[in-house]
Amino acid sequence: MDLTHTEEEQDFRAGLRAWLAKVLPELPAKPSPGDWPGRRAYDLGWQRRLYEAGYAGLHWPVDAGGRGATPTQHLIFLEETERAGAPYVGANFVGLLHAGPTIAAEGTAAQRARWLPPVLRGDEVWCQGFSEPDAGSDLASLRTRAVRDGDDYVITGSKIWTSHAEVADWCELLVRTDPEAPKHRGISWLAMPMDAPGVTVRPLRTLAGSTEFAEVFLDEVRVPVANRVGAEHDGWRVTMVTLSFERGTAFVGEVVACRRTLGELARTAKANGRWDDPVLRRRLGRLYGEFGALWRLTQWNVSEAERSAGGVPGIGGSVFKLAYSHARQELYDTAAEVLGAASLSLEEEWTLDRLSSLSYTIAAGTSQIQQNIVAERILGLPKGR
Repeated sequence: MDLTHTEEEQDFRAGLRAWLAKVLPELPAKPSPGDWPGRRAYDLGWQRRLYEAGYAGLHWPVDAGGRGATPTQHLIFLEETERAGAPYVGANFVGLLHAGPTIAAEGTAAQRARWLPPVLRGDEVWCQGFSEPDAGSDLASLRTRAVRDGDDYVITGSKIWTSHAEVADWCELLVRTDPEAPKHRGISWLAMPMDAPGVTVRPLRTLAGSTEFAEVFLDEVRVPVANRVGAEHDGWRVTMVTLSFERGTAFVGEVVACRRTLGELARTAKANGRWDDPVLRRRLGRLYGEFGALWRLTQWNVSEAERSAGGVPGIGGSVFKLAYSHARQELYDTAAEVLGAASLSLEEEWTLDRLSSLSYTIAAGTSQIQQNIVAERILGLPKGR
């Protein structure tokens, strides 16, 4: 087996490195963490640069507006942008990594033409309206109602932990269209405009003081039936496509970032004397091995996804999500050991990352949910009663 990069892939890496070296010094200063309108403009400005340079949507199929790049080119892009310290997708992560790929896989030609180009160009931001106050891990128990009225659905209910709702243009929204059906049926996946009458957004402040999440209240909001992705009442299956992207490929850039952070931790420990602790050194070494294995799993998941129909990741995403969530938490717990008393300061980026890491075993399906998926769908174990 030849594991070396082809000449085309080497040229792709060289061209990307040269482009990054040119454009990164030209970027404006990054806005403060609490300035979400400013961060939206910053993130979309970066997306526009990627689009104009031909690097937007590398992992999207050509018929969805993407580049149709090879899995290796996609991974090279992630490696090089992270190595150079380029901006992440930021406020547009739902559109680029969840909603966009779902519409590419499940949407009609008209839906693809309407929603995908603005995401790739950096014109529109999406948020995720899945969880509800009484429907978190048990997402299928959602109660937000959508009643058919001619060519519209009339929606009433509420959502919580809606990522970037206060700066979003569109929401990938799960609603119950048949309240009499079993809970995993009777659900539909809609694209809802966030400026529709009846939509109220209330930001939620996190432990770190940021407001990237919000409550969203829906009071007889009218959404065209044409905005439904997939068949009516078939939303749970479409949701599984969305969650496959969220668990299987949406975190790949973060794995690269964590590997870089691990190297920075080792250098900091050597500089402040904590490297002399053999227990800490062993912990760093084990994390190095874990993130190396996660990167290999990432490469496999990306390759499998881009070879599958519609580019949808398989259930290997649950294995990755489960392992990555816990490894990330341990990484930033280790960062606290390296920093010592400084880890109590919210001015430290690693402190904020540590607080953020606490949510990773909950977000995109709890670790308990992922364990059930691995047990039932991969190991073939019987379902619990």
